[in-house]
Amino acid sequence: MKVVYNWLKEFVDLTAPAEDAASRLALSGTNIGGIEQGAQGAVIEAELTTNRPDCLGHYGLARELSAIYRLPLKPVAPKPAESAAKAVGAVRVEIQSPELCGRFTARVIRGVKIQPSPAWLRERLEAAGVASINNVVDATNYVMLELGHALHAFDYDLVRDHRIVVRQAKPGEKMKTLDGLERQLTPGICMVCDGDGTRAVGIGGIMGGTETEISFSTKNVLLECAWFEPVAIRRATRFLRLYTEASTRFGRGADPELAELASRRCAELILQLAGGELLAGVVDAYPGKRAPKKIALHRSEFLRIMGVDVPDKEIEAILAALGFAPVRVDAQRGAAGSLLAAWECAQPSWRAEVEREIDLIEEVARIYGLDKFPPRFPVARKAAARLPHAAAEERLRERLMGLGYREIVTIPHVAEERNELFRPAEATPARLANPLSEEAGVLRSTAAVTMAAALEWNLNHGQRSARLFEIGRHYRLQGQQSVETRVLALGATGEAREKGIYDAARAFSFADLKGDLDAAGAFAGGFRWQPEGGAWLHPARCGRVFLGAQELGVAGQLARRVAERLKLRQDVFLAELLLDPLYVAMRAAGDARRFVPLPRFPAVERDFSLLLADGTSFAAVARVIQSLGIAEASSIEAADLFRGKNVPAGKYSLLVRVLFQSPTSTLTEAQITDFSGKIVATLEKQLGAQLRAG
Repeated sequence: MKVVYNWLKEFVDLTAPAEDAASRLALSGTNIGGIEQGAQGAVIEAELTTNRPDCLGHYGLARELSAIYRLPLKPVAPKPAESAAKAVGAVRVEIQSPELCGRFTARVIRGVKIQPSPAWLRERLEAAGVASINNVVDATNYVMLELGHALHAFDYDLVRDHRIVVRQAKPGEKMKTLDGLERQLTPGICMVCDGDGTRAVGIGGIMGGTETEISFSTKNVLLECAWFEPVAIRRATRFLRLYTEASTRFGRGADPELAELASRRCAELILQLAGGELLAGVVDAYPGKRAPKKIALHRSEFLRIMGVDVPDKEIEAILAALGFAPVRVDAQRGAAGSLLAAWECAQPSWRAEVEREIDLIEEVARIYGLDKFPPRFPVARKAAARLPHAAAEERLRERLMGLGYREIVTIPHVAEERNELFRPAEATPARLANPLSEEAGVLRSTAAVTMAAALEWNLNHGQRSARLFEIGRHYRLQGQQSVETRVLALGATGEAREKGIYDAARAFSFADLKGDLDAAGAFAGGFRWQPEGGAWLHPARCGRVFLGAQELGVAGQLARRVAERLKLRQDVFLAELLLDPLYVAMRAAGDARRFVPLPRFPAVERDFSLLLADGTSFAAVARVIQSLGIAEASSIEAADLFRGKNVPAGKYSLLVRVLFQSPTSTLTEAQITDFSGKIVATLEKQLGAQLRAG
């Protein structure tokens, strides 16, 4: 939001330079993007959080500065001249959907002259980032920027029966908005209609329609100032993909009590700019008016939270300046016998987000100055305790970092399109009822979604090699309940080994990913693999990971069709494993660990060059060798694989390396020959393997 500093001075007698005011606003919680100089003087770029709709107008920010500088805030009290004729007889308002529209006010101004706005108004609107249209429309925009409450002007003569009906949109209903586009509507959207309620003349809180648009032929104006339910406005803007200054304010929660004042202020400005006759009074439909909420603030709680005493006069001055109207009530007696004050505060209509005592403490602290509170640790209520899986997680994290992976933390809100690329068929996605954007409509069904996005971001920013891991959660629906599951996600792309003086560069492969996972799985007793994976993985370079009989997850190279959808131009490798069963196994394996002395006797390697049928896996070969129960066979590895010349069709050559070692004696050649003979004979019998000559 662009804030014209001279405009703020109309409400507070500020003498400080704009730079100082911007700095003080930043320290009190308003994010300041910068300051520019223009025809209207200094313009401050303020980035307001969604919980501060009261600051979406200059008057709201002037209130902040009045509290910061302890200066009085000038009241806004417009008193436009009214005619003898009453507005009640000239227009009628009916709210049929009070759940969408909580208040609707209407005023009528007759005999206006539509013309370009004067230079001062055009320049001020331009400085605030709003284009000038004509004097009446500019008046509504000016008041919106001034008070933070959006208004809309209708051509009174084009409103059928001079009657306004506020209702919910009908299925299949359409209307043409002021931007010239025809909008497809849906139930749940608030519509402003005229006559018998069949014709829509505006989308409530978002944009008006072309049917009653103000033009240079307009003579009479119907001025609307209403309050619309924030959640309904946010849903409507997302559905329509229509974001306006009005929807920004109503979607964050405008002040319902400000509607009549803003309408009166706008009517006063229209009379000043366009002349005319204002009918007396206002038609005000306000079915859901709420009583102000009372909030208590106790000094004892303030001391407990902030740890520093603030004078009573300071607390009262700050709360009064912000509109909380503090009233001193019976004091409490502190531990040392001193009296500790307490206040009862009224929640202002423009601060609906302030509901609890802690909110009042925050208001006092940020205006008083957070820099005045020394840093300190809160008093511990109980001894800290580590989570049961903390040690296992720490060991896993250290192992992955040792393997060259860097830890990341991602946001689990993703676009549904992306989620569908990775979602397992049996997983029901957890959709958000009120997503922040179209790109964050569901919670990820698998952590591979966000890991792929992280690798994509690195590649798009010139980082061609990356190895990442995340310890997080994925989210799936079971019935109507969202279930969170702890998972480990790995992602890698680029080079496994960089080019050196003596070594050539080597690209990361599925074998590298499998090796890294096996290195991590060694903490839990080792993983078992099966040659298959998810639909989003390359069918020949993937695997399912098991821990005993339980499946932990999948790992492999991203399938080409998915990589093309994500515009990834190099191979990407991903994995996702369940963490809870892995942690349990790691704790059990850690408890069972025993010291084993280094072997005193030498080991002997034997290589077996086997000719195997396609489809026979190394895992099957290893299982057959292990089934022989040769205690001296301490390790079994796949050393090389070859297809091509001198290898028959339908077969491949696999070099299997077995390490023999005895803890009690040196193995003889006869023993090694006996072990080797048993291995070859069993492989020939069970797998049809052949020992290659030479």
